Amino acid sequence: MSGLLALEIERLLNAAFAPTQLAVINDSARHSGHAGDDGSGESHFTIEIESTVFAGLSRLDRQRRINHELGDIPGQRVHALAIKARAPGE
Repeated sequence: MSGLLALEIERLLNAAFAPTQLAVINDSARHSGHAGDDGSGESHFTIEIESTVFAGLSRLDRQRRINHELGDIPGQRVHALAIKARAPGE
């Protein structure tokens, strides 16, 4: 079962990018007791997303667009966010 923050991330990314594939993976349990673990169980995530929006964009531009759409989540509400963004066929 996904936590509330994971569901919010999914909702924001679906609305912004209409992805053909999306996985929001909660990695928090692997970081329990480490730096950035706030005890919420939702401090570390991996996002795997595929969208036509990313065609022709660099890896950095893709990450910037995702971070922009997530607002205050990266760096404020989530300690660590790994992003794997690609266009279809990549």
